[in-house]
Amino acid sequence: MADLDLLLINPGGRKAVYQDLGRTLTAIEPPLWCRLNAGYAIDRGHVTDILDADALDLDADDVADFVLDHQPRLTVLVAHGHQPSASTQSMEHVRSICRAIKQRAEQQCILITGVHAAALPTQTLNEEACDFVCNGEGPETIHQLLVALKAGRDAGPDIEGLVWRDQCGEIRNNPPARLIADLEQDLHGHVWSLLPMERYRAHNWQCFGDLNKRQPYASIYTSLGCPYKCHFCCINAPFGVNRYRMRDPSAVIAEIDHLHTRYGVDTFKIIDEMFVLNDRHVTAICEGLKAKDFSSKLNIWAYARVDTVKPERLELLRSAGIRWLALGIESGSSLVRDGAQKSLSDDDIHDTVHSIQRAGISVIGNFIFGLPDDDRASMDRTLSLARSLGCEFANFYVAMAYPGSPLYRDAMEQGWPLPSAWSGYSQHSFDCLPLPTETLRASEVLEFRDWAFHQYFEDPAYLDMIEAKFGAEPRRHIEAMTQHRLRRKILETASSGANLVR
Repeated sequence: MADLDLLLINPGGRKAVYQDLGRTLTAIEPPLWCRLNAGYAIDRGHVTDILDADALDLDADDVADFVLDHQPRLTVLVAHGHQPSASTQSMEHVRSICRAIKQRAEQQCILITGVHAAALPTQTLNEEACDFVCNGEGPETIHQLLVALKAGRDAGPDIEGLVWRDQCGEIRNNPPARLIADLEQDLHGHVWSLLPMERYRAHNWQCFGDLNKRQPYASIYTSLGCPYKCHFCCINAPFGVNRYRMRDPSAVIAEIDHLHTRYGVDTFKIIDEMFVLNDRHVTAICEGLKAKDFSSKLNIWAYARVDTVKPERLELLRSAGIRWLALGIESGSSLVRDGAQKSLSDDDIHDTVHSIQRAGISVIGNFIFGLPDDDRASMDRTLSLARSLGCEFANFYVAMAYPGSPLYRDAMEQGWPLPSAWSGYSQHSFDCLPLPTETLRASEVLEFRDWAFHQYFEDPAYLDMIEAKFGAEPRRHIEAMTQHRLRRKILETASSGANLVR
């Protein structure tokens, strides 16, 4: 490769984030924002490469060695993750990588971008061994910074979205760059050749029909942002409030066609925080995919909301290769759901889940324990709802005040305890620390979550349902999965007789 202008790094750190689950159970996903930033930079003449440390299972020293060998003009740590909340939990590995690079090459120019950096730009520049931070979505800031570096100009006040230090050491926070309007022209991300495509794998549950088809795997996007305002969500930190942009459906179809033809990918994730939202957009994509001669081979999963699923469209979704829909159900208590701005009835939830299943699409339900209005009784109701719905899979989360979310603002204002390290924002990490509620300690919330996980997945009725639908192998797989027991620092501290975190 010619002299390298830009190296984009997906930081990884699966072991710290997922403990032993990261070895075989978790998905390994192509890094969307590495792709989008790379395509934008290449189109503007910058020699660019991507290092996916997550997929290649590289530690901080490995990454630093790569940077030293290639000496890029600008190194960018892209802290985004599989979903918005995964940005903050990746920051521990971002920190390790930045420090390892600076120890070897202090002059190496480093910028950090991502949801976490956009939510806490000044704090990130203060705390990390980097030269710059991006307070917006990234591509235009990176481009302008590269132009300045190539020209030998000072990188500072003229670069949109840049957070930097002036000659006096004071941190300056430039106004963010305008959001990119033309997604197909500018945020196409057609740089698959820069990625280790053979290393990506799907979630285990997505392939219950055939666990051998977790690879090859790819994830794509059809929209950016989300128009909703869930109290616990940080997705819009890089974009501003309620900024929602959609791709041209024909470009989405062409990208899936390319990945199927070039890399043999049939198993996909649609990354959108809310794919089943705009009816015209979804219909155009599904009709285009349905017309493909490989549509019957596709296994796609996507996010939806209970109140955006239209029963009359489910047959079309299924015919386009949508095999799983993930629903944010959150709680079994209407009071708690209302507090999280999810105003749904139990009947709505049951009707929607069963409509989806009747159409031949499996459901993964997402539930949260420890939302602000939760108590032990409401968490019990959430678990009861989860079990009564009969979803083919479920994610059980604890409420976290992710930087960039309204819940984080509330936590800072109220002085609620927050994790002492960014890894503590991971749902599965040893040092995971959820929020307390008015009646529950943080340790009680986390203990309930871990207990609920095993109650759900070890339930004979659930296992019988899985075996009847998918066969004996997925049942054995789930039984092996539940043999894993996450170690939790807060619970070990509590069992030793130390004071519980409130």
